[in-house]
Amino acid sequence: METGKADGVYFGLMSGTSMDGVDGVAVQFTTGKPPVVLGEAHVSFSKGLRDALFALQAPGDNELEREAIAANALATRYAVCCHELQSMSGYSAAKVRAIGVHGQTVRHRPEKGYTRQINNPALLAEMTNIDVIADFRSRDVAAGGQGAPLVPAFHATVFGAPGETRVVCNLGGISNITILSANGSVRGFDCGPANALLDEWAHRHLKRPFDEGGQFAAQGQVHRPLLNALLDEPFFEQPPPKSTGRDLFNPPWLDAKLAAFAGLSPEDVQATLVALTAVSIAREIERHASDARAVYVCGGGARNPVLMGAIQQALEESGVSGVPVMTTEALGVPPHQVEALAFAWLAMRCVAREPGNLASVTGAAGERVLGAVYPH
Repeated sequence: METGKADGVYFGLMSGTSMDGVDGVAVQFTTGKPPVVLGEAHVSFSKGLRDALFALQAPGDNELEREAIAANALATRYAVCCHELQSMSGYSAAKVRAIGVHGQTVRHRPEKGYTRQINNPALLAEMTNIDVIADFRSRDVAAGGQGAPLVPAFHATVFGAPGETRVVCNLGGISNITILSANGSVRGFDCGPANALLDEWAHRHLKRPFDEGGQFAAQGQVHRPLLNALLDEPFFEQPPPKSTGRDLFNPPWLDAKLAAFAGLSPEDVQATLVALTAVSIAREIERHASDARAVYVCGGGARNPVLMGAIQQALEESGVSGVPVMTTEALGVPPHQVEALAFAWLAMRCVAREPGNLASVTGAAGERVLGAVYPH
């Protein structure tokens, strides 16, 4: 394909492991220029849809039908988000090249050769009259990769700086980091749980979907024996490439770890879960990016000042001192836009028939064009 043939306006949609809703961006890609965000939207999920998605995280009865029904409901919410993006950006469906949509992960088992992001891209194409590009992860898994994280290639394009090592840290349901090395090499992998467990504990004890501003955690103290027990998990010691999800870090995992600590206050548990996220990230940065000049945070956790402070403290305690922790806003991209923008970029790469993965990140046999196209 000729240079510039994939230029145009794309929509990117991301609904992550927190399962609270979908973030969307409308973005203009022009060869040789930084992407320009034309509009953004957030569409929340109903309690019924959220409950259905959570239920699909574990084996159960009639899964095929429940998954199909949930996928149709997801596509409807995605369509609402796309219509809002059209209004925000002023671009009609006819002027949008494609929608890049991640889908909702309900299983991620690359060691068994599969990953499952539910969605109904054909229905979304029907409802929006825009080409839809979906199912980005399975091609990488088919090539022997982890299928995750996929955003480091995008991070390298937008956030990389010659001669300076930077870390981009995404705090979604799961935490992951991208290491943009001074020599131009790129690595990235999952570190462990982030909002998945924090939100679960907040929901149990506050009856709210998340701990707003980290206020609940701020009332507690880190319990070192519990923190050590939580860190006693083989995943944390695995070398990259590696990825994880709710298949491992889920409520039963947390409850099993808490069984020996029944007397702890809920606030202390929340504070310790914050420390778990921070320490698991800091350890990986110390191991693989000790020359980092800065850590740039995106995702929902970037709005949690207690978690941001804990990451800074954990870095200092791990020996990576003097490395500031800030959000990607410092690099020109608001933290809540990064992942949706990445999937718009992946859609553009698919249209251009250019690779979207990095074998150095996922462990795949090589670079691959990612995504399946559903014409409108």
